[in-house]
Amino acid sequence: MGVLMSKRQTVEQVQKQVQEEKEAEASAPGVQEESSSNRAAWERLRDGRGVEPEEFDRTSRFTPPAFIRPTRKLDDDKPPDICLEPRESVVNDEMCDICEVWTAESLFPCRVCTRVFHDGCLRRMGYLQGDSAVEVTEMAHTETGWSCYYCDNLNLLLTEEEMYSLTETFQRCKVIPDCSLTLEDFVRYRHQAAKRGDSTRALSDEQEEQAARQFAALDPEHRGHVEWPDFLSHESLLLLQQLRPQNSLLRLLTVKERERARATFLARGRGSTISEAECHQARHSWFCKRLAEAPSCSVSISHVGPIADSSPAGSSSQSQEKALLPTEQESRFVDWPTFLRENVIYILAARPNSGAIHLKPPG
Repeated sequence: MGVLMSKRQTVEQVQKQVQEEKEAEASAPGVQEESSSNRAAWERLRDGRGVEPEEFDRTSRFTPPAFIRPTRKLDDDKPPDICLEPRESVVNDEMCDICEVWTAESLFPCRVCTRVFHDGCLRRMGYLQGDSAVEVTEMAHTETGWSCYYCDNLNLLLTEEEMYSLTETFQRCKVIPDCSLTLEDFVRYRHQAAKRGDSTRALSDEQEEQAARQFAALDPEHRGHVEWPDFLSHESLLLLQQLRPQNSLLRLLTVKERERARATFLARGRGSTISEAECHQARHSWFCKRLAEAPSCSVSISHVGPIADSSPAGSSSQSQEKALLPTEQESRFVDWPTFLRENVIYILAARPNSGAIHLKPPG
């Protein structure tokens, strides 16, 4: 067993730590493997970790970072100062976020935040494996971009208290972390979650149909199941919608996301306003990222997340435009602050690299 000694540890402390670990292992030989696995999964979920450090080969990999969940400030429900003009300048970091070293090598920028990474560092962290390495290389320097491991995980937006609430719901509904869900599992979970605090409450037929449509949006490749990271991101977004005021959500937007929102508003709007129909249509545009797969998507300034034409979550862009541009809505207009508030949750939902739509817009 190898133990990494920090600067603050003495040799005696390390030896004591090793001895305690050996005694703990020897004292519990009868612990069931499945129970231990489930406990480890819950701990990873609680701490926002995807992979345990001991699962890595320490001789060739870095230790994954310890994610610290955010805390809400007392004034985060007050309107933030996000003006339409002047525009904000977007400048990426100069040094790799992992090794904190600048080199002449190509750095991969995150499309959400300003962090940049060496591909070698990402490999040693275990975040680039197999085909994902090729995809990152191809996407990182395109207009579409790539989300780093911080921004790709929407669950990391939750505070400790919010994560406790979500974990409690999962445990009560007997959801096992790290396991995929079928449509039947997903709908059953939504029924159980709806009954929280009211045992007589259940989903209506319309709500059940909506849950089925959301499942299809989370399963764009028609595999018949939703992967755990996609399900977790979806549930994290629903909890943010439920517990956070829109002003608090606006404070989560990065400078790149604010700039994309400005570009969309200015391109679609008329001066200082935008039609309500265009505002609704913008909710879908955040998911238009893979132009090769969705050539009918003409919004080039909002490549923040994916929605393919073949996705069961939606048909062609043209049919969506017709459905989202009714005559009665074209006469109503919204201003910049309203546009931003109504779109913020969908901008956040488009962060992950996954092809799933983690919060399907209405319409």
